[in-house]
Amino acid sequence: MAPERSLEQLLPEKTLKTRVPQEHVERLVRPAPSRYRNEIAKYLVHRGPECKRCGKCGEVCAHEVHVHLPGYKYYGEPRHHLCIGPSCENTDRYCVAQCPNGALQVRENPMYSVLGDCRWSSDLILATWKMAETGDVPPAAYDYNYETGNSGGGFDKLRFKFPKEPPVKLDASEIDTTVLLNKRGDGRPKIKIDVPWYGGGMSFGSVSNVTQLSKARAAVAFNTFTCTGEGGYMERMRPYDDHVITQVATGLFGVREETIQRVPIVEFKYAQGAKPGLGGHLLGDKNTIAVSRMREAVLGISLFSPFPFHSVYSIEDHMKHIDWIKHVNRRALISTKVSTPTDVDMVAVGSYSAGTHIVHIDGGYGGTGAAPDIAKKNIAMPIEYAIGKVHQFLAAEGVRDKVTLIASGGIRSAYDVAKAIALGADGVVIGTSEMVALGCVRCSRCESGRGCPRGIATTDPELAAKMEIDWGTQRLINMYSAWRKVLVGILQRLGVPSVAELRGRTDLMMHLDYTNS
Repeated sequence: MAPERSLEQLLPEKTLKTRVPQEHVERLVRPAPSRYRNEIAKYLVHRGPECKRCGKCGEVCAHEVHVHLPGYKYYGEPRHHLCIGPSCENTDRYCVAQCPNGALQVRENPMYSVLGDCRWSSDLILATWKMAETGDVPPAAYDYNYETGNSGGGFDKLRFKFPKEPPVKLDASEIDTTVLLNKRGDGRPKIKIDVPWYGGGMSFGSVSNVTQLSKARAAVAFNTFTCTGEGGYMERMRPYDDHVITQVATGLFGVREETIQRVPIVEFKYAQGAKPGLGGHLLGDKNTIAVSRMREAVLGISLFSPFPFHSVYSIEDHMKHIDWIKHVNRRALISTKVSTPTDVDMVAVGSYSAGTHIVHIDGGYGGTGAAPDIAKKNIAMPIEYAIGKVHQFLAAEGVRDKVTLIASGGIRSAYDVAKAIALGADGVVIGTSEMVALGCVRCSRCESGRGCPRGIATTDPELAAKMEIDWGTQRLINMYSAWRKVLVGILQRLGVPSVAELRGRTDLMMHLDYTNS
């Protein structure tokens, strides 16, 4: 594995402790092509036996699909993932029409049609890969739908009502995407993040150390956070402590006062939206020597986190937990992560009363491919319903502006981020989208030690070595940059100057089932 470079080396224009103004976002972006020579593409370019190796295709192609190999007299295998397909037909740069020997064909890749699922459509996956590669929105010529999936419900049925002309014309530099995480006024730090999202809890054990470190370094670059999950806190993450949330979950794996004292935010995880009532589980083949040492557990056995905390059965018990953390770490903010039962609004206001700064509600469809589908699809309330329910109840109780509401569980794109905020959240937590940026193909084998074919959700050293930390960091930075551009564009089109002013603006949205427009 290549030596890990410091963030100063990777991003020389960035001062680690300062914000990233919009005019400097582009400086963070570097090309980060796929790790694989033949990335999955929407279109395949077939070069038949009629080809005379004349090189005409390389001369006319505007997208570098046809590449001349140094030292050879002919063009090599087309770079299919760069082909824009039918969008090129009406131009004079269409290789199929320009080939003098009629040797070329362009057709849709059959693998594209089976990639992903209804929520994570093939277009969403390929668009996220393109954003992670370039740091920008995919060109329109690729015809990727990166706004919605194909689920037929949830965020996919919600749309913004964009006016023909925005009521206020705003320059991109005027848009404020920051979110304040401490609204209690209790003397603890008023932490502010520069983008309205941070990375979700993915423990060392569920994902590789390279994945965790890439997430942490990207969080530093964009002045936001990542979460350790419930698997302990790697010593290698110490340089990034100021941008890490450590998690106290029901299994208490790897929880120590020393690690609690390292971070600015501590999160209690009472339940996960993908599997509420089931607790957490890490199968034995992922419990390697390094994982068992980190979690202070026995090598090779399956690890289960119970449901719930057996020391918490009331708001008063929850308050004792929060007081414990506040005593151990005098500067830490407290986040409370809960799933979305029907009384999630009562849970949220109770958590505020107990002293939490952040109420983190996690709806169904969150979690990795290790979460059982039967739970994801049938137990927790979908997050788009829970956000409004909690937002309105907190407002009715007069405490909405004293607590930060963070939502997760199915946030796939910058459009989902904006929709969640318009429904009433202050910001969101993301997870699967980060994995997709790193090359995830949504095969749902996350629970297996050697099941992840791309070395992302694995503890196997050989598979984890498939990804370099610098590359993973850059892919996430690029995706963050593209998302911020999309989010800023949404706010500009709506004439809303900040994400704070977008919160709860359901009047700017419509549901396709209830409109004829």
